[in-house]
Amino acid sequence: MTADAPGVGRRTQSEIFRAGVSGIRPRIPTRWDALVEQARRRLPDDAWAYLAGSSGTEATAAANAAAFDRYRIVPRMLVDTTGRDLSIELLGTRLPTPLVIAPVGVLELAHRDADLAIARAAAGFGIPTVLSNQASIPMERVAADPERTRRGGGPLWFQLYWSSSDELVESLVHRAEAIGATALVVTLDTTQLGWRPRDLDRAFLPFIRGMGIAQYTSDPVFQRLSRDRPPSTESTRITPSAIRTLLGLRRRRVAPRDVQTFLDVFSRSDLTWTHLAWLRSITTLPILLKGIQHPDDARRALDAGVDGVWVSNHAGRQVDGAIASLDALPLVADAIGGSAPIVFDSGVRGGADVLRALALGATAVAVAHPWIYGLAIAGEEGAREALRNVLAEFDLTLGLSGHRSPAELDRDSLAITPPGGDAPSPHR
Repeated sequence: MTADAPGVGRRTQSEIFRAGVSGIRPRIPTRWDALVEQARRRLPDDAWAYLAGSSGTEATAAANAAAFDRYRIVPRMLVDTTGRDLSIELLGTRLPTPLVIAPVGVLELAHRDADLAIARAAAGFGIPTVLSNQASIPMERVAADPERTRRGGGPLWFQLYWSSSDELVESLVHRAEAIGATALVVTLDTTQLGWRPRDLDRAFLPFIRGMGIAQYTSDPVFQRLSRDRPPSTESTRITPSAIRTLLGLRRRRVAPRDVQTFLDVFSRSDLTWTHLAWLRSITTLPILLKGIQHPDDARRALDAGVDGVWVSNHAGRQVDGAIASLDALPLVADAIGGSAPIVFDSGVRGGADVLRALALGATAVAVAHPWIYGLAIAGEEGAREALRNVLAEFDLTLGLSGHRSPAELDRDSLAITPPGGDAPSPHR
């Protein structure tokens, strides 16, 4: 099944119901709360805390969900919606769907196939996969994966966390160019980790255990930086926990020196708008800035010569009490007035949420948690079903609301329910 063919929603329903005659049920739940609960039961506690947790009181994550629930779809009747076309134009390329695979680090916590599994799942739908800078598998291995190619390949983008070593940044960017990546996504909101109580209470940071640093340990500049580090002095008292950590590093073939080097170079809190000119000078790839929430930042991004903005609050994982990403979206869309593409993420649960984001000004919608949970439950096939389900629901919701393509969606497709729960009013 290809996502760009008309009727992906009806065909998905037909697949499920016909299989049910033979007693076969979906690998993963189609209902959001059931999907979350099954993934929670499947994952170890440390993994669940990292993959599902957010910052502080998790108020931003809650605001993301509440914002989607506040914007209500207004269906229109007696509209011919046959032959729906889900495709969009993004960065000069026609894509079969409006979905993008959001970059997610440390996917080995969800499944051993990690980044390979989601890249393969996305390839079958032609959905761009944004390779995480905090991947469990190096970008070269994902790009060259024959299984991904067999499933159709599909665009690869690369997410960049701007290291304190510009030499390392340049190396990562050139590696992304070498594997054929077609865009660079610079994540701005994680110059340092947010306050994440679920991880703190468990004293669990995967990077210290050698997880999620494969892009670094496979990089020649990083290898030199690590090799040139002065040897660290070991404490005379090694705790059982430290011994277990060291044994885990050896199993992953990650040296403790590599972990320390990563911790030294990952964070850079002195980035300013002036640094973007240097990045623009070292690559011809389209650049999108991820983490934009304020309309003035969107304007400054375009003034700095980037090719698009990515509205995101990191799914609530960085700033507790921040504006919901969906509430920021129309403000950003108004600020740039259609002069550049907007990718959106944070809080997307299914196809109806995709429709809401597109109606509020997104060019494309990046999805993470649905396929993360599918991956945790059933590996690559679980991730594929999760993407299929999002697309199927979007296709059906698009048609049932009286539209034939994402281009037909606008703010008149929605109404706003005020916080007090009064009657919805049209969104203008």
